[in-house]
Amino acid sequence: MMIDTNEKLAALCARLERSPFITVDTEFIREKTYWPELCLIQIADEKEAACVDPLASGLDLSPLLSLMQNPRVLKVFHSGRQDIEIFYHLMHAVPAPVFDTQIGAMVLGLGESVSYQALVHSFLKIELDKSARFTDWSHRPLTKKQVEYALSDVVHLVPIYQKMIQRLDEQKRTSWVQNEMDHLIDPSLYDVDPMEVYKRVKRTTDQPLFVALLQALCAWRERLAQSLNRPRRLILKDEALLELAASRPQTLEDLSQMRQMPSGIIKKHGEEILTVIKEVLSSPSEKWPHLIKVKPLSSAQKNIKEMLRLLLTIVCEQAGVAPKVVASNEDLEALARSENPDIPAMKGFRYELFGRSAQAFKAGQLALVFDPKSHKMLFMERQKI
Repeated sequence: MMIDTNEKLAALCARLERSPFITVDTEFIREKTYWPELCLIQIADEKEAACVDPLASGLDLSPLLSLMQNPRVLKVFHSGRQDIEIFYHLMHAVPAPVFDTQIGAMVLGLGESVSYQALVHSFLKIELDKSARFTDWSHRPLTKKQVEYALSDVVHLVPIYQKMIQRLDEQKRTSWVQNEMDHLIDPSLYDVDPMEVYKRVKRTTDQPLFVALLQALCAWRERLAQSLNRPRRLILKDEALLELAASRPQTLEDLSQMRQMPSGIIKKHGEEILTVIKEVLSSPSEKWPHLIKVKPLSSAQKNIKEMLRLLLTIVCEQAGVAPKVVASNEDLEALARSENPDIPAMKGFRYELFGRSAQAFKAGQLALVFDPKSHKMLFMERQKI
């Protein structure tokens, strides 16, 4: 069913708000824009499924956005971060409460980034037809096959979610998932701070003036990309920003001599770029970012980290859970540096599953052995060897 009028949408949402959960997916394009261009919203519950057409003339999405914020209705996504980002920018709030079946699959040990296709096969023994996956979802009208393909992304998610929560409950891991869901609906994930974007750019120096210039230039590019609704890479590539921060041009002529600077950008925004650079150069050095250099791991600490990674793999394999849920690379590095770091891996179920064993290994209480019967590497208490 295609929803393309306000009357149909209001009626659909009135029915869905009586459901304990709904499954949600979106189709969008963002190759030529900063903000994703929403093209289709698929939604279902146990009784019905529908496609909502946000491109339909005069369609008011308010009833749907209200449903997304209804605390009595759980919103189920698969790999839902980009979908949630879209709704966040539409309604300036995150959908809640939510459940992500990709995260649930990790907790159940089905892999770290399970595709929807693999999940459907695993739970329902159905092979999905993916022939329409390269559809231009902004084109209208959509064919019957395209609509059916889009709906399959939420129709199958209904029984998958039901089976998944049953398994999680049986394994007493429902609370494990909730911690990850709380992180998924943190608004800071979706509200980009232009002054923090520079941290994503790979650089070879943390010299304060260079970082201050890079920070200001990245923030300028981010705000411009947002205002023009264009991808940041189409404004200026990272390489150009790095060159600007290193060379510190003072004039338009200086800009024109730079390899990475497009002439069109110089013509339209050259004076703005020079102003950004001048403001940083004239600012007090105390205001420049002075990043604390993290001392590289010693040779011994690197060995400890790799042994902890092996320990993590072993305990997660035994427990049937994806290692990514239990400890990150940053967690392992912190454990290699410190006895009791303040990290997620040392709290709650993660500590019981891995953190406690990590402490025991570092204390010399666990040893790595090869089990000839199972042909596997195991960590065992020293006194039992």
